[in-house]
Amino acid sequence: MNVIKLSTALFCCLFLTNQTLIAQETIDYRKEMRDLVIELSESAKTKHPNFIIIPQNGVELLIEGSENQESRAIDYLNAIDAVAQEDLFYGYPKINKLTPLSENLYLKTYLDLAKKNKKEVLTIDYASTQELITDSYKRNKESGYISFAAPRRELDHIPAYPVFCENSKNIDDLSEAKNFLYFLNYANYSTKKELISELSFTNYDLIVLDLFFQNQAFTKENIAQLKKKKNGGDRLVIAYMSVGEAENYRYYWKKNWNSKPPEWFVEENPNWEGNFKVKYWKDTWKELIYGNEEAYLKKIINAGFDGVYLDIIDGFQYFENKE
Repeated sequence: MNVIKLSTALFCCLFLTNQTLIAQETIDYRKEMRDLVIELSESAKTKHPNFIIIPQNGVELLIEGSENQESRAIDYLNAIDAVAQEDLFYGYPKINKLTPLSENLYLKTYLDLAKKNKKEVLTIDYASTQELITDSYKRNKESGYISFAAPRRELDHIPAYPVFCENSKNIDDLSEAKNFLYFLNYANYSTKKELISELSFTNYDLIVLDLFFQNQAFTKENIAQLKKKKNGGDRLVIAYMSVGEAENYRYYWKKNWNSKPPEWFVEENPNWEGNFKVKYWKDTWKELIYGNEEAYLKKIINAGFDGVYLDIIDGFQYFENKE
């Protein structure tokens, strides 16, 4: 009888302990992504107050709790300088396709909220015909957004068409930019010198670039050269960085991860080979991207970039959909 009572008590104790552990593991994925961006921003702006923070996609993070526009995520808004959004008018579900009106209006609700809170809005449409490109720029200008029409989703070409709203003004603040170039894939360039030369021959007000050319980081001298437009005006140069996925072609990748991935790995992105979903709230991941002197963010700052463009901000959706 005593054994039965003891077993029952032990079972209840184990059950309650397990329930406590489950409760402790409950994660607010949106809050965790906001916290990551806030911490990253604080890390950068402590020493560089004018350093620009631009999260791409995941615009739902602008509000807390529900879809009530009054519940603005104030700390998150204070940490960022702009928001960026892909496929606003063209590109969803594929290039050259007009994004459905319902999706467009949904996104614009958040983008306009950002503008009301004095944040700039950058948009990227995916369109390759001159008619659609022209229409994309027209629609975005009417909405008050700074836009780029990318002819390829691979982002591996500098467009041949003229720069929209081209100007020779010095761009010292994000609010002064009238246009930008989003260019991450350098596969068509054999040398860094060739790439820099072609980028220097453009008049974009702002350029978003990957930090690395063939695993070699741009130097401060390289970035200083890129901060001049062809027409002599100054421009901003922003570095791309993924915060929601680990990429097996980055300097931080360890060979043993191929056979023994760290515990904060989840799975490979089926749409992008070599990109792996991560538990972005884990301290080990945060250390890699902004938490120490050897972190990704520090390399971007040391290279002289004006800011950072954060991708896979919408990574919280992956985990929410898993539940």
